[in-house]
Amino acid sequence: MLGEKGQSRLTVKDDMLAVNVGSGDVRVFATPAMIAFMEKTAASSFLPYLEDGYTSVGTQVNVAHLTATPVGMKVHFQSEVLEVSDNGKMIALRVQAFDDAGLIGEGTHKRAIVKRIHFEEKALKKSFPQARK
Repeated sequence: MLGEKGQSRLTVKDDMLAVNVGSGDVRVFATPAMIAFMEKTAASSFLPYLEDGYTSVGTQVNVAHLTATPVGMKVHFQSEVLEVSDNGKMIALRVQAFDDAGLIGEGTHKRAIVKRIHFEEKALKKSFPQARK
């Protein structure tokens, strides 16, 4: 899994703009949207290595959004697995985003490997205080 790379592409649409996601009042690709697609690219890069019933969840993002991208421009995302914990449950990745003019964002992202059903059950218990006992 170490060194595994992921890629994805998109065209910036209106619903991805800062003014439409609540992260600003400008009509450019929103930082939260960029980060979401970085995470998606990272998660998909090592998906084939996960056992049935397992998935990954984001635990940390450290990203710089370097330059603005207008609506209609294409964005290319890349990820690379940099580190896998000794127990195989934590993955550290480099993430990058490029538009037609060059690098627009970069940083690191960490994901934890979890058993999907246990993770979702634990989260649901927050809704039912009596189930926590």
